[in-house]
Amino acid sequence: MMRQFELVERVRAYEPSVDEDALNRAYVYAMRVHGSQTRASGDPYFSHPLEVAGILTDLKVDTATVITALLHDTIEDTEATLEDIEKHFGKEVGRLVDGVTKLTRIEFQSDQAKQAENFRKLVLAMSEDIRVLLVKLADRMHNMRTLHFIKKPEKRQRIAMETMDIYAPLAERIGMDGMKTELEDLSFAELNPVARNSVIKRLDFLRHQDENIIDRVLDELRRVLAEQGVEAEVMGREKTPFSVWRKMETKDVSFEQMADIVAFRFVVPTIDECYRALGVVHGTYPVVPDRFKDYISTPKPNGYRSLHTAVFGPEQQRIDIQIRTAEMHEIAEHGVAAHWSYKQGESPEKAKKEGPQYRWLRELLDILEHASGPEEFLEHTKLEMFKDQVFCFTPRGDLINLPRGATSVDFAYAVHSEVGDHCVGSKINGRLMPLKTVLRNGDQVEIVTSQAQTPSPTWERFVVTGKARSRIRRFVRLQERTQYEELGRSILQRAFREGDKELTEESLEKARQHFNQPATADLCAQVGAGNITGKEVMRAVHPSTRSRVYDKVISIASAKARKKRAENKKGQAIPIKGLIPGMAVHYAGCCHPLPGDRIVGIVTTGRGVTIHTIDCDTLEQYADEPDRWLDVGWEVDEATSEFHVARINVTVHNTPGSLGDLSTVIAQHGGNISNLKITNRSSDFFDMLIDIEVRDVMHLADIVSALRTMSSINTVDRARG
Repeated sequence: MMRQFELVERVRAYEPSVDEDALNRAYVYAMRVHGSQTRASGDPYFSHPLEVAGILTDLKVDTATVITALLHDTIEDTEATLEDIEKHFGKEVGRLVDGVTKLTRIEFQSDQAKQAENFRKLVLAMSEDIRVLLVKLADRMHNMRTLHFIKKPEKRQRIAMETMDIYAPLAERIGMDGMKTELEDLSFAELNPVARNSVIKRLDFLRHQDENIIDRVLDELRRVLAEQGVEAEVMGREKTPFSVWRKMETKDVSFEQMADIVAFRFVVPTIDECYRALGVVHGTYPVVPDRFKDYISTPKPNGYRSLHTAVFGPEQQRIDIQIRTAEMHEIAEHGVAAHWSYKQGESPEKAKKEGPQYRWLRELLDILEHASGPEEFLEHTKLEMFKDQVFCFTPRGDLINLPRGATSVDFAYAVHSEVGDHCVGSKINGRLMPLKTVLRNGDQVEIVTSQAQTPSPTWERFVVTGKARSRIRRFVRLQERTQYEELGRSILQRAFREGDKELTEESLEKARQHFNQPATADLCAQVGAGNITGKEVMRAVHPSTRSRVYDKVISIASAKARKKRAENKKGQAIPIKGLIPGMAVHYAGCCHPLPGDRIVGIVTTGRGVTIHTIDCDTLEQYADEPDRWLDVGWEVDEATSEFHVARINVTVHNTPGSLGDLSTVIAQHGGNISNLKITNRSSDFFDMLIDIEVRDVMHLADIVSALRTMSSINTVDRARG
């Protein structure tokens, strides 16, 4: 184990003003309270916090963080309390130790919800002070190095998977490439030892085939740079087994096709020298197409800066080259740990708020605010952490970093949440494009907004960022809740009216208590969602009363009876105007109801109401379930501005121009074709199903009449079923 004076000297090497007394007291205190505790390896437990502290000294963190590492398990695993820590080491160390302790209390739990809750606490803790995350990562690093001492294979697998899914991406996000690489490879060794050993054997075979190839390449690269007067430290390193394996998986290439297993790095004095070195390399060797990336002018979100290129270099070897300054190299290896600006007198809070590498953390907090629960939060943040980046620009030239595959909606939410909520269109490089257009590196994107716009549920199908998805889901949840509540109240009013009773707040309160709902609004929402029927609420409030609506509805099994019922319910139907399709109300795909059609609603548990035309054949299967029937109405006079999808069957002559004539006639009459499918074809005729956006039944009738006058159209009918 590292001795007391050795730890102090390691900190003093980079922080001359080290509080030696505090470090010594923390060392002795941790050793004393852990006492005779041992780890799975049989080593004294104190060796673990000491190793964690040693890992952090390699990152050159401040004294308070090293002390926190020594004490990070004391509250959890010993008799020590938070008050004891604050009394002996001050409030700053107490706050950091408490932050790490809260994360550890439910560590290593198999339940997915607990893992998600743990991660939520991690984000909250590191938002207060990023040093909490540094201690946690160093803690995980040492635990992974000693993972093989744990006897249960399933526990080792679970810890390795959690490390791969959460901690390695977090290390990458704060720019700690060395830590991320080791965590990935240690996890890979546990999760897929066969694949890792296979890669290692292949690497050994290549190494023994030509043992001096790396040295010869290094010598030639140094010579080429020196001849052009470029001062550079040239290094070469073999890629880790996991990085080789991941590239084989993502690029779908075999080991033999991977010619860039060794990466070379130039460390030069200035940024100007970076570009000079790049010019020398590109002027000397053929460049591999599409492999150049300039992360100096457009840094990664974690602050990483470097030039990347690939060339067919010495001895016709395909090699990857990274070119950076010494400062960039320090940030690339140690990430946020290299940004301790508060060492020069600034507070960690100010550094956290101003550093560009913390933007991703603010976005995680935004996702946390809008996620419905820990599991959804974990899902969205994994989206944020696992994607490669593309770099796009606002019209003013501001850089926006997005995951690969991001769309204009993702861009809008990255600019600002309000911009995302109200976006109606986008201009990509000056050209108006659909919101679902996938963005590419270098695109300039202008978002068009409207205060009348709200997030569309369909956006969730194509967005890829966690922030966008969480905002859209939150809006949908709130809208569904509001609409279920409105629909449920209407259903209850109808049910009470049919039972010759009045729906009062007292009645709702009595029903709320009966169904154990938190509030009357929750009761109405449950009724609207179909989880509780209006009949059940009536019986709960008035047990001796039967609602006539349910007695009468039994007679609607036949289509004739349903039509008569629809004719007699004018003025009494529950209006569906204002309810957004796809939330509380769904339009049936079998009959495609339109304003002006006589309609009926079928209540589906947990889904709300599905609207059918009164003569839809599908209704026959619900004839014996009267509780599910609901009288609904369009309020057509106010709904004419909205468009609905109608479906028609069309048979056209197989002649040139017939399809063009058909679409022209539909457009001339204000319709819009949203979908077209050819269902049957012959030498003379084509049968098609066409979906058309129309205002109501009369609008559709006008289009059908116009189509029937065309000589190229054989038959036109509204589709049923």
